[in-house]
Amino acid sequence: MKKHLTFKNIAIFLVFLLLAIQSIRIDKTIEAVNPSTDFIELTSANSEVANTLKISCYDCHSNQPTYPWYTNIAPVSWWIKHHINEGSHHLNFSIWGTYKEKRKNHKLDECVEMVEEGEMPMSSYTLMHSEAKLTDAQKLQLVEFFKSQKTIMAEPSEEEHH
Repeated sequence: MKKHLTFKNIAIFLVFLLLAIQSIRIDKTIEAVNPSTDFIELTSANSEVANTLKISCYDCHSNQPTYPWYTNIAPVSWWIKHHINEGSHHLNFSIWGTYKEKRKNHKLDECVEMVEEGEMPMSSYTLMHSEAKLTDAQKLQLVEFFKSQKTIMAEPSEEEHH
């Protein structure tokens, strides 16, 4: 008896595969926050800025992501976890206090650029989290806040070069 690849057989296989991959779960461990290294705590951000950062940035750029219901469904969960890992690797507000001043200033410059150009928060994130979409006023407020946090790094004087 010869089996044919039919639409029905392919559909059954795909459903079985989708069910089988549900057993591969992502790690949803949330690390404790150390207030002595957290960006919001260290910068004494006002409540508006802190709220905006938590809603629009902290899910991907901290050790404190929230995991909505759809992170229980593979392969969507894998994709989201990848974004969280990538985002917190690039910039992690939870460990801000461990960054050297030069790195902090560089990250603040990047934050300004990303917010001004509308690259952050990512549109793929705001699609499912409409509350994270920044208004023009929030963008301006965040940009000004990030700029205000930059430290002036002393340039070596000419005398030090000789």
